[in-house]
Amino acid sequence: MIPIFDGHNDTLVKLYKQGKSKKQNFLNKSTYGHIDLIRAQEGGLIGGIFSINVPNQNINLESASNPRLQFTNNGYEVKMNPPIDHKYAKDFTNSIIQNLYNLEKQANGIIKIIRNYDEITNCITQNKFSIVLHFEGAEAIRKDLKNLENYYDKGLRALGLVWSRPNEFGYGVPFKFPHTPNIGSGLTNYGKNLIKKCNELGIMIDLAHINEKGFMDVAKLSTAPLIVSHTGVFNICKSTRNITDKEIDIIGDSDGLIGIYFDPINLLPSSMPDKNMSLSFIVDHIDYIVQRININHIAFGSDFDGTEMPKLIKDVSYYPNLIDVLKDRGYSKTSLEKIAYKNWLRIFKETWK
Repeated sequence: MIPIFDGHNDTLVKLYKQGKSKKQNFLNKSTYGHIDLIRAQEGGLIGGIFSINVPNQNINLESASNPRLQFTNNGYEVKMNPPIDHKYAKDFTNSIIQNLYNLEKQANGIIKIIRNYDEITNCITQNKFSIVLHFEGAEAIRKDLKNLENYYDKGLRALGLVWSRPNEFGYGVPFKFPHTPNIGSGLTNYGKNLIKKCNELGIMIDLAHINEKGFMDVAKLSTAPLIVSHTGVFNICKSTRNITDKEIDIIGDSDGLIGIYFDPINLLPSSMPDKNMSLSFIVDHIDYIVQRININHIAFGSDFDGTEMPKLIKDVSYYPNLIDVLKDRGYSKTSLEKIAYKNWLRIFKETWK
């Protein structure tokens, strides 16, 4: 079985919710959610980038993972989420991090929070599960950046500047189809300072959810490879969440990486929900990136536990189904290993200090 490293999931927030309802422990197999340790082992998942996405204030966590899309004959649009309070974001984030520490302790060495490249390669050889801590939106970080190093010390190694709402650092795209990501203004001065500090510390910068002007600002400022952890190809599905050909080319020129997600709404040309979606649509987006900027710049970024999944990859244990479709498209073992995990490892080696 080919090892898989997944570039994005929202499982930590899901586990926080489950902890309150006692529905699941990550160490046990469950039918709840998309990832637990046992199903990960069944699917070949050796680790992933685990995000903390702070839900909008005054929202029920049970409904926090997915915006409610209202479809019309002309597509859909979700009202832009308002900014959230820094203290609320910080307190929520700190609670999730503490839960993650508790999980690592309970796992007795089976799970490792990764802080450097050697740790992740050691985990692979020792058959341990790797967790890279990621913030999906920088709201927990002070605009003067005085707590960024503290979060780095706690294990933060990947940072998305925005989720789909504005914050002190930049502008996230609203959920809208059909529409380009060319919505809103670029990085603020605080955002530009954050890019420089992340480069200095060796925190991977994630451009998922950011608008076009913000993307271009980061491209001009960052000295590290450009990353979009979970997205699709705009030329196939014209959603604000997907990246344009111009952005794809810039990522390739930076020696960066694009993680393709599995959400039908952002993969299908119609941008409609479809539980019966063929996995060939995921491979269509992968093929597009490979043909445009080559095999070294594509990976998986499922968005497990953050959105609805098609039946054929309804949780992480179904990953072999996707590998089989890629094999049927003619991908060699060497290419499959790059897509499945080696491209992510290259990025970590080049980005982390």
